[in-house]
Amino acid sequence: MEKEGTTYVETYLKGAQLLQSAHLNKGTAFSNEERKEFSLKGLLPPVVETIEDQLQRAYRQFSLQPDDLQRNIFLNNLYNTNETLFFKLISEHVDEMMPIIYTPTAGLAIQHYSNEFRNPRGIYISYQDQDNIDEILDNLSNDEIDLIVLTDSEQILGIGDQGANGIGISVAKIVIYTLCAGVNPRRMLPVMIDVGTNNTRLLNDPLYIGWRHPRISGRTYDRFVNKVVESIRRKFPDVFLQWEDFGKKKARCNLDEYQDKICTFNDDIQGTGAVTMAALLNASRLTETRLSDHKVVIFGAGTAGCGIADRICEWMVKDGLSQDEARSRFWLMDSEGLITDDRENLDYFKAHYARPQDETKNWDLKDNSICLLDVVRNVKPTILIGTSAVHGAFNEDVVRAMASAVERPVIFPISNPPSLAEADPEDVLKWTGGRALVAAGSPHDDVTVNGKKIFVAQCNNAFIFPGLGLGVICARAKRVTPAMIDATVMELGDAVKLHVDHGERLLPEVSKLQEVSKNIAVAVVKRAVHEGVARIDPEEDVEELVNRNMWKPVYIPYKEMKHSEASK
Repeated sequence: MEKEGTTYVETYLKGAQLLQSAHLNKGTAFSNEERKEFSLKGLLPPVVETIEDQLQRAYRQFSLQPDDLQRNIFLNNLYNTNETLFFKLISEHVDEMMPIIYTPTAGLAIQHYSNEFRNPRGIYISYQDQDNIDEILDNLSNDEIDLIVLTDSEQILGIGDQGANGIGISVAKIVIYTLCAGVNPRRMLPVMIDVGTNNTRLLNDPLYIGWRHPRISGRTYDRFVNKVVESIRRKFPDVFLQWEDFGKKKARCNLDEYQDKICTFNDDIQGTGAVTMAALLNASRLTETRLSDHKVVIFGAGTAGCGIADRICEWMVKDGLSQDEARSRFWLMDSEGLITDDRENLDYFKAHYARPQDETKNWDLKDNSICLLDVVRNVKPTILIGTSAVHGAFNEDVVRAMASAVERPVIFPISNPPSLAEADPEDVLKWTGGRALVAAGSPHDDVTVNGKKIFVAQCNNAFIFPGLGLGVICARAKRVTPAMIDATVMELGDAVKLHVDHGERLLPEVSKLQEVSKNIAVAVVKRAVHEGVARIDPEEDVEELVNRNMWKPVYIPYKEMKHSEASK
């Protein structure tokens, strides 16, 4: 344990046990005094190194890996061996390593998770253990948990149902919380609730690590999730719970069910909506267009797509429209085509955006079914957002049709990974002569069109959730309110300095994530205090509070904890 207000860590672990603790291991950086005190003599090479020495070796080893998957595996092995060195390494190489530990390589790593499984991290709560959830949580060695990332792995990124392999996305989010916002890694917990899988490849894989059973559903599923949440509330009453990569129906229902019962947040709905909203606010500023004047087509009306629509709609209302007027500015498409009011069994979160059936009677259509090109040609949208995971959906015909009616089209193909994106940003910019304002879901190199370099924004949730989580923890917030999420949008939007020049970014560079996340945390704490949901002194110096709560990847001297103290 780390004594508050001190510059050392107390531990009762010694020898091989200490070296096997990823939280505490310093490897060759243990001092000679520590080696003697903690029975490490002879268990390490005689040289005493600094973390900078270790960084050189770790980066060289990383650079020797043959591909992104092996680089991901290398970094995770380091994470499971020496946590401090891991975070120091990736913080020194954010631009290079973030795509390896997070989007897009995380999706590939999750697909291979069972075959590459080495060390467990986090906890697994299987439906088979539904009567033992309290016991599972009690098996944790750490009772001081501020944040949990919970997944059932039904809709991982754009690759769908990944069963128990989905623990990888919870782990990746935990890493990003620490990397971007300095949330203490020892006070967070990735959780996988294993409710089976409908992925036949996994069910037939002899090395699959999960429960070999079709996904449970309906009331059986709801009762199990309720048991999990209630056990978490009992064990960690003040925890911040993040829902991650649940299926579109369950994601919305779980958020609606529990948002007033526990401090909770859904990154796919609220995080994606917030980061996209920040980019759109800047796009509107660059094009000098009121948000309420935009016409929005969203291709992919699932969890992320509807979350984005909800967020834009709320901001249009702030811009002066009634709710009905705001909703009338949207055209949403899902796997069945344009969402219209004659649909049967329409999901309730889509129903608000259903278009009148009669609207399309006078449209110029190529055939009886309405495709994306038909919608673009007839609606003439100013904003086109892709969350469908349908690769190439924004083809040349679609993009050119949009650009023919709009001087500065806003086109966001944000599905992940890039192999599932609706378009390549380079193609979009080429087809529009560099006029489009583009954001992608994954990192993308700058694009040169007609001799002009154009920055491609990355619509990455990592710009939102780390700072929000840090702010929630610092404020000891009872709930996440809409106003707190609005604060993240405003802070992120203001993080870039816009000019009339089209080449400006809609969002900051990834290298600025740590600075942006800190500023977002400060804004969230202030808004939580204003909203009356914070459990801190209202007179607290917020910036100092946030700084105090940001963990840094540095080695701290150790002192031996006596067994009498350890047993307390």
